[in-house]
Amino acid sequence: MLYYAFVFVSSLLVDLVPFIGPPAWTVMVFFQMKYGLNIWSVLVVGVIGSAIGRYLYSLYIPLISSKFIRVQKQEDIEFIGEKLAGNGWRIKLFVLLYTLLPLPSTPLFTASGMAKIKPMHILPSFLIGKFTSDMIIVMTGDYAARNAVAISKGFLSWQSILGTVSGIAAIVIFLCIDWRLLLQRKKMRISFKIWK
Repeated sequence: MLYYAFVFVSSLLVDLVPFIGPPAWTVMVFFQMKYGLNIWSVLVVGVIGSAIGRYLYSLYIPLISSKFIRVQKQEDIEFIGEKLAGNGWRIKLFVLLYTLLPLPSTPLFTASGMAKIKPMHILPSFLIGKFTSDMIIVMTGDYAARNAVAISKGFLSWQSILGTVSGIAAIVIFLCIDWRLLLQRKKMRISFKIWK
């Protein structure tokens, strides 16, 4: 039972950090392999820990972003949050589809947190998509999970580097778009003057 608590806490901590780190499924695979845990229990406990981590992340990221992001850009991001909150089913569908893909969820929760979208609007879709995608990854990677050396090398593979770079690029692109101009006047403008 103690090892499942480790899975929960580790998944929570991995998804609580304000930068793109290793995905929570690597933690789940590690503990499942190392201690011979039930894979379904690991998935349930790990995904719940991950969801709580992302929930807490989306609550504190606006405080961090307000220290580094210009006021005008912060207002722009909050504006898009208000627009997205009005289209409840669309944002839920987007979150579900996004989490079904093997993409880092940090950009998703950074954007939603900064836009002040209520976490409860996106968490149910996140839970469904996260459980499904993690289940597929953990099940198909079961053979690789039995090899601890392969997992440790996987933290610094070309896939993890590419995932990190693409996640950072997604956040930068999201921040650089003038969302108010795009949504109100249907004009695209990109500005890299987002920092204080």
